Amino acid sequence: MDIGIPKESRQHEHRVALTPAGVKALTERGHRVYVETGAGSEAGHGDADFESAGATVVYSRAEAFQRAELLLAVMAPEPAEYGLLQPQQAVVAFWALPAAHAENLRTLISRQVTVVGLEVVGDAEGHAPALIAMSEIAGPLAVVVGSGLLLNEFGGKGILLPGAPGVPPANLVILGTGVLGQAAARAAVGMGAEVLLLDVSIAQLRQARDRLPRTVPTMVATAHNIERALSFADLLIAAPATRGERAPVCITRAMLRKMKPRSVVMDLAIDMGGSLETSRPTYFPDPTYEAEGITHFCVPNLPSIVARSATTALTNTVLPWVLELAEKGADRTLAENEPLRRGAYLHHGKVLRQPLAELFGLPYQPLDAGR
Repeated sequence: MDIGIPKESRQHEHRVALTPAGVKALTERGHRVYVETGAGSEAGHGDADFESAGATVVYSRAEAFQRAELLLAVMAPEPAEYGLLQPQQAVVAFWALPAAHAENLRTLISRQVTVVGLEVVGDAEGHAPALIAMSEIAGPLAVVVGSGLLLNEFGGKGILLPGAPGVPPANLVILGTGVLGQAAARAAVGMGAEVLLLDVSIAQLRQARDRLPRTVPTMVATAHNIERALSFADLLIAAPATRGERAPVCITRAMLRKMKPRSVVMDLAIDMGGSLETSRPTYFPDPTYEAEGITHFCVPNLPSIVARSATTALTNTVLPWVLELAEKGADRTLAENEPLRRGAYLHHGKVLRQPLAELFGLPYQPLDAGR
């Protein structure tokens, strides 16, 4: 099969879809891999590394797209690039289509491509391995970046996250105890912060508390409890677990006013639309803005700032799926592989995910196993 790996085009996206080792696993099986020049340079993988792995380096973005039966990316192509997509082509990436504009989705449907969203490939219990891999990286990163945003030089309150002898630590509130929230909590507890966990699920709160190295207080995420937590939070990390659906708006502008000035909120559900009424996507080197006197950080691709580590983690997760797609083709793979079928948003112009169809008022046409 012909496989294309374009250079990422989203703002400050430094990852690449596969490492050279992942590419070698494909070429050793006789598949042809076309890598756009410079695709891996910011993740520490030069063109020569990919050529050594058996790939062909191409010098045109259009060529990376148009040679491919299977296109691999980290972030989905920009809407302006949909015209490069070929009918019957399969495109695997983090798509987050529930947060897309309706006209862009309809254009994508008209291209007759198969769209597999890495954020929703997974089992019936809601475990999405690619999303888990990135969340395990984003959680600790959020604590590191958030602790920096509390410093005076970055507009913060001038608070040291772990405190010091005779000096209390910062109050960190984590809304959502999925993989990202739990990873952030572990990192923050290890640093010595005061941590409070909120979630709508008692089971999730129980699991998170049991997995942490010390007891951490928990609260059910009702509007009343969120407001209470906001009133004393120095740093809020909002990461309500969503899989293939738009993020719920948990914090309104009125609720945000409960926070003390120069506090920090990090909306890590921004890739799925955001969980604060005041959120909008931000990007490095200017990742923050102020609303209601509160610093907002809403970077949708946070793991990208550790691109080498994140690319390796992503390759470890997706390579078995990519190998199967390359060996069998998209039609047969989706028919036989239930986790990948769950991750397919679109297939030959049909909407395969019911929540997406309902959100945009489109026909829902499931792909049955074995068909």
